[in-house]
Amino acid sequence: MTSAAAILSLGVAIGACTSAFRIIDALLLRPLPVVEPERLYALSRESIGGDGKFDTYDSWAYPAFRLMRNAVKDQAELLAISYAERTDLTYKSDQEMEKACVNYVSGWMFHTFGLRPALGRLLAEDDDLEPGTHPYAVLSYSYWARRFGKDPRVIGRTFRMGDYVYEIVGVSEAPFTGTEPGTFTDIFVPTMMNPGVTHSDWTWFRTLARLKPGVAVEAVRAQLHAVSRAFEEERAKGFAGMSKESIQRFLDQKVLLEPAGAGASGMQKDYRRSLVALGVLVALVLLIACANVANLLTAQAAARAREMALRVSIGAVRWQLVQLVLMESAWLAFLAAAVGALFAGWSAPLVVSMISPSDDPVRLSLPADWRVLGFGLALSAIVMLLFSLAPALRASAVKPASALKGGEDPHSRRRLMHALIAAQVAFCFVVLFVAGLFAATCDRLSHRPTGFSAARLLTLDTVAQRAEPPVYWDQVAERLRTVPGVESVALAGWPLLCGGSWNDAIAVNDGPPSEDAAYFLNISPGWVNAMKIPMIDGRDFRASDTYPGAAIVNESFAKRYFEGLNPVGRLFDRAGDDGQRLHFQIVGWVRDARYRNLRESMLPVAYVPFHSIDAKGALNPIREGTFIVRTSGPNPLALASILRREVAQAQRDFRVRNIRTQLEINQSHTVRERLLARLGFFFAMVALALAGVGVYGVLDYSVVQRRREIGIRMALGAQRREVLGMIIGKGMSVAGIGLVVGLGGAFALTRLLTSLLFDIKPTDLPTFADVTLLIAVVALFACWLPAYRAAKINPMEALRYE
Repeated sequence: MTSAAAILSLGVAIGACTSAFRIIDALLLRPLPVVEPERLYALSRESIGGDGKFDTYDSWAYPAFRLMRNAVKDQAELLAISYAERTDLTYKSDQEMEKACVNYVSGWMFHTFGLRPALGRLLAEDDDLEPGTHPYAVLSYSYWARRFGKDPRVIGRTFRMGDYVYEIVGVSEAPFTGTEPGTFTDIFVPTMMNPGVTHSDWTWFRTLARLKPGVAVEAVRAQLHAVSRAFEEERAKGFAGMSKESIQRFLDQKVLLEPAGAGASGMQKDYRRSLVALGVLVALVLLIACANVANLLTAQAAARAREMALRVSIGAVRWQLVQLVLMESAWLAFLAAAVGALFAGWSAPLVVSMISPSDDPVRLSLPADWRVLGFGLALSAIVMLLFSLAPALRASAVKPASALKGGEDPHSRRRLMHALIAAQVAFCFVVLFVAGLFAATCDRLSHRPTGFSAARLLTLDTVAQRAEPPVYWDQVAERLRTVPGVESVALAGWPLLCGGSWNDAIAVNDGPPSEDAAYFLNISPGWVNAMKIPMIDGRDFRASDTYPGAAIVNESFAKRYFEGLNPVGRLFDRAGDDGQRLHFQIVGWVRDARYRNLRESMLPVAYVPFHSIDAKGALNPIREGTFIVRTSGPNPLALASILRREVAQAQRDFRVRNIRTQLEINQSHTVRERLLARLGFFFAMVALALAGVGVYGVLDYSVVQRRREIGIRMALGAQRREVLGMIIGKGMSVAGIGLVVGLGGAFALTRLLTSLLFDIKPTDLPTFADVTLLIAVVALFACWLPAYRAAKINPMEALRYE
């Protein structure tokens, strides 16, 4: 039974470590399945933001890309690869819209990567020379298998995406699913099919550089930096609306070349630090499990002292005894590794599903290949040495004469075992403290005020086949208001906190443009009420209000540009980089609401009318928008299918491409924190259980070894409560030493984690009293069981005990 518990605890710890490695490897370490991935680098830019902090971004404009590619063509090949995006497309009719993950890529990407087609042909450089002229598409192997069942007749089929009809010309070979870990690209199309290729101010793709053999990274970086600087300086000549300081800060950016053999994605940046924290937790749990098994082996070695002495007496040498114990430990490690493999196979996909939004699922390649097998074997070998080497050396150092007379001093064995228990308690304290830290951080972010009510709110991201007159959008909104269970309906450019952003400089009283930017969101009348954002003064939009013209601003906008005074009736201009100014009059003043990110402070926001007019005063047609629907029932998703159908019936060219609750959008900002909190809780419970089992095992062993001594004490008049106090006192004193050591470890690890995870605040620290009390209760219970057993010892039987 004891061995089974050791195998199980060690197996869970090994499985947790292997699971963490699988995820870390898939996201951060595993090379792309291309030729010589070590020669791949990602281009990014580092600059100082308006807040004075360094910021890094990796998006580029295509005209700049062309200049850079020509400049380094003898040293490296540059590749433009857009951010993978789930896009609406149709294979048959517009009634059958579906989503696929699409990449706009340089036509020469497949050739540069050394990839071959599984079917048909791949994109070539000739497919990527002129804007909009080659609407060809290549499917990934996984998408071809999943969507078309590997049907070879897929070549020549067409689909509509946006304004173009694309022809499928080929399927890429199996391992390649794009260059963004965490995302599997379904369809590759030429970059020239993206409307952004002709715009110098659209940054919409990453740039990868494949260096030629023998080329120095710094030389290429310096040349790319010079070309990028020259391009931006030329473009900055048109920034009539920006101050000299802003322009200079914009130009003082540095081009970086960073290794990208494992690809480049936003998930790598978002989860790198979280995975480090996860690795620290599982390593601590593994150490606790190793200490548990080491105590078990120490106890077994004590029980086998006479056996070892006999082996030495008949000629066995020390190394043979060490080898014997190590081989026995190897079997224990092997069985634990088998349990760990099962646990890792189950837990890694589970963890990935926990960080996967429903509307944009995370997809990581988690094969159980030689990398994972090699890690598992190496980890098992290290674990075996950790828990068995000290007991093996101790067992091999037995002295035959002493052992055959009754053995070595039992106090020395107990001191070793007590030291291991103190270490277990210390590690357990650190794990529980860190888990409490993660839970407090998650709770703080989850309950951070948003400024609006997300309850019973449904968002319908809607797109028209072509830009339609605003009156059509109003008709759809009116149709939705008649649906039973709908309380109110409004329109917006996008939902709050979905990540959408639109900003520009502000000018007040015909003054110069502001150094920092204000943010905008186009909304319809009734949106403020639907979102339950309190109105401080002024009025809501009317149906006659258009953009540019009227505006509703929040508190932060008034504080930033009007010194916190009532801004209703005041005027301001939206100052574009090209010097153009659009004039607005403030008609309403509302409370602050989170704009694009739950972690950001409140931003200055100007809400502007959903309907816009051109220079001649005519209403502009609208291609896409979001219907904001507040329901009367507690479950807004119950109306999802009905609302989707009503939109299509109201305007047959309108399609709802995504339906989400506002609560779901809000919770998407705390996925990382919820993941760490849940994993932290799980590992805290495992650590607590292992520490409790460890304390119980050592004290129970101590009671067995001291059975005769305890019997003598009781025969001489010791009371049972005194025996209880003696055993419990010894166990709690060892646990107390571990708590003191763990306190220092918790401080050190907290400093590390706060430097890695910027969302952790000092106010998130759990109280040491809570963690100490929890461990003390578990330790007390673990001490009480052997103590109770000791108090039940019969003195007469104990005196006969050998």
